[in-house]
Amino acid sequence: MADWNPALYRRYEDERTRPAIELLARVPLAQAREAVDLGCGPGNSTELIAARFPDAHVTGVDNSEAMLDSARVRLPGVPFELADIATWQPPVAPDLIYANAALQWVPDHPALFPRLFAQLAPGGVLAVQMPDNLDEPSHRLMREVAADGPWRDAIGDASKLRAPRRPIGEYYDMLAGSAALVDVWHTVYQHVMGSAEAIVEWVRATGLRPFIDPLSGSQREGFLAEYTRRIDAAYPARADGKRLLGFPRLFLIARRPA
Repeated sequence: MADWNPALYRRYEDERTRPAIELLARVPLAQAREAVDLGCGPGNSTELIAARFPDAHVTGVDNSEAMLDSARVRLPGVPFELADIATWQPPVAPDLIYANAALQWVPDHPALFPRLFAQLAPGGVLAVQMPDNLDEPSHRLMREVAADGPWRDAIGDASKLRAPRRPIGEYYDMLAGSAALVDVWHTVYQHVMGSAEAIVEWVRATGLRPFIDPLSGSQREGFLAEYTRRIDAAYPARADGKRLLGFPRLFLIARRPA
């Protein structure tokens, strides 16, 4: 895929940061010495961690140079590192490994989650939030449009563009045998959006990227036009003319024994 677009991502920063705030609020740590923000993006979640734990050494990690450049401007006193979460290892065992809307892009969760958990310091916390929206119209329609048009071959197998969706109980089971605490929950946000085009703009910064990045200019225009048409039908205007974008998210908090 092409690199991420921080400016496009930040257009809905308040909505994207809300689950990050709620995840951090449930982290059962009074203090932290080392904290890592995995998949830090433009630094909005890193900023929250630094404010919550002002005495901690906080590091942001991402695989996008563009996102890291944006984060460094936002938080010039925080170190940001280029790395792949799938192989990342901390130089010092963190008290907090925090991953907001990042791990859904990383494969093999049954291996990934226990590996990250094992890297925590004693008493440390793994905190994860992931979109759980593959069955929502926004994402179901991506796959349907991908399979229906002249862009099908360029996109390839749409089912392989994101890590498989697993039931929440499986995430609990991945860590429950070795954790002092595992807390898992779902939240379905209802984001008020101005139009069908606004919904497309939202997902274009994230989930839609693997579908449109491989396309030529004319193919991309055709795909987006058809996708927008179907989004307009799937998310009808409400009483005030706006649309409600339902957005389920999965949360997990796991603490190592002290």
